[in-house]
Amino acid sequence: MTTNQLESLDHLEQFAPGRVLTDAESLSRYSHDDAEWADFVPPLAVVLATSTEEVASVVRWASDRGVRVVPRGAGTGLSGGANSIENSIVVSLELMNEVLSVNVDERYAVTQPGVINDALRAHVAGFGLWYPPDPASSAISTIGGNAATNAGGICCVKYGVTRDYVLRMTVVLASGEIVSLGHDTAKGVTGYDLAGLMVGSEGTLGIITELTVRLLPLAGREERAVIGYFPSLEAAGVAVAAISRAGIIPAALELIDHTCLVAVDEWQNLGLPSGAQALLLAKVDETGPAGESLADRIASLFAEAGGSSVERATDADEINRLFLARRLAYPALERLGPVLTEDICVPRSAVPEMLQRIQRTAARNDVVIANIAHAGDGNLHPLIIAPVGDDAAKARAKTAFDRIVADCLELGGTVTGEHGVGLLKLDGARLELGGAVIRMHEAIKNGLDPLGTLNPGKGF
Repeated sequence: MTTNQLESLDHLEQFAPGRVLTDAESLSRYSHDDAEWADFVPPLAVVLATSTEEVASVVRWASDRGVRVVPRGAGTGLSGGANSIENSIVVSLELMNEVLSVNVDERYAVTQPGVINDALRAHVAGFGLWYPPDPASSAISTIGGNAATNAGGICCVKYGVTRDYVLRMTVVLASGEIVSLGHDTAKGVTGYDLAGLMVGSEGTLGIITELTVRLLPLAGREERAVIGYFPSLEAAGVAVAAISRAGIIPAALELIDHTCLVAVDEWQNLGLPSGAQALLLAKVDETGPAGESLADRIASLFAEAGGSSVERATDADEINRLFLARRLAYPALERLGPVLTEDICVPRSAVPEMLQRIQRTAARNDVVIANIAHAGDGNLHPLIIAPVGDDAAKARAKTAFDRIVADCLELGGTVTGEHGVGLLKLDGARLELGGAVIRMHEAIKNGLDPLGTLNPGKGF
């Protein structure tokens, strides 16, 4: 770092006294998210912001000096979207972690971006309300990060993704200007949907510093689970397609394959079955006879697709234990070696074919690919594992990654369902979007951020 850069960073300290980090350990820790093998360059500094005004001041400082700004939540992303780049500073929003208010009558909450997803859900539950979006990382990921990637989760097959719940937001633009986008009312169509545009933009168009999110009543749901064990991934995929074809919309429909089941059980000793090649977890939350009938229909479709030992569960602790296995699958696999995570989404009818292609890709490239999925909406997460230090295996894993993306697109899918494009999916995104649509993206980016200050090189 040059003398001029050091002096400039000293000036940055005035905007966040005692919260500008420049030591090597901090720069290393904040330089990347959880994406394996996504490139990064340590930032010049890390700013731990505590207010919208601080973020705006820091962005203006950076814009005036030609320094890039990389926004960051908890750093739990899996696509490299929060990775720092050359000549950049990281603005962390983790200290902006308060739920500011809850409006019970209008059913919404106002929250800062650094609030953990589960913390928001627990907070609004005290008011008899519920925030549905629940990514598998809900215990560690932030609402701001969820909005930046338009995160989905286990409940999204029925209840929708983050964008469906964002009503209003405060955003710091690349110029440092502070704007309010969206509305608090149940309906509102004045002007373009700029709040919707910001959701999923991965910090490339603005930095979200406050969110108003829609809530649902907590009462009126009666959870039942249906568990099916399958002799193959393909059979589980057939069950998923059959449920979709029958017009059933479960509250959740999750897939866990044999590799994941074994990894989770060896780590947590949850007593999970080791003989099945795949497990499907379905949840319905309709009350009374309607819920009972829906669970029966799902159990029947599981059995018709080849599921064995189809079981029902109504005990809350048992349901939570089974879905905990799904949430723990990724960290359990990380214990086996670096995991290159896919995030493809295909039409539900194409799930069986896509699962077959993933298995063929694993065999052809001699790599281990575990599978978890939000199967109810076709969002598959093949997890490619390569041993530490095995460069040949790493190269094969990258080849398999690209093949899965190509197969997904061939089947009419999209290269990311909820993790974002970040850095890992840039090639796939360009193939999916095409030249004209890429130019539309570029026009929007250039219109809002002509100097390329905010998270350049990410998303498209």
